[in-house]
Amino acid sequence: MRSEITKRLALIAMIPATLLGMVMVAAPANAAVVSEAKLQGDVAYLTNKQRGLHGCKPVHVDARLTTAARSHSIYMAQTGAFSHTGRGGSTFAARQKAAKYPAPAGENIAYGYRTGVDVVKAWMNSPEHRANILNCKARTLGVGAVYAKSGAVYYTQEFGY
Repeated sequence: MRSEITKRLALIAMIPATLLGMVMVAAPANAAVVSEAKLQGDVAYLTNKQRGLHGCKPVHVDARLTTAARSHSIYMAQTGAFSHTGRGGSTFAARQKAAKYPAPAGENIAYGYRTGVDVVKAWMNSPEHRANILNCKARTLGVGAVYAKSGAVYYTQEFGY
């Protein structure tokens, strides 16, 4: 008897839900929200993993660059502006220097990626972003990951010499 029930349940599971009159509802896109700190740590870790795979030394997280990166991510998340040009027309170099970092090297930005894996993978598939990650002369890194009200994550990655 038990094996008959199991077989019937297995057959029902193979029938598309729409034929059974059921409606399947997916969870909202922001249902699995990960903390901004975890996203930032994941991006730093994965960046160093890529650098190691390509013969570069790891970059060290610098609080000043993290401040600059988070500031720019906050600006983009609040305004919806997606650009290397920030508040007041600032450039990445100006933002890094305002955060008391003396030797700016580069910046990567992205938005909408749900995980650190996804954003680093996208950057590695873009020649300009990849060049920043694999700039073996860079020594430091700051990462900002900030959620907009919409649930989209705005990422900024700052590199320094």
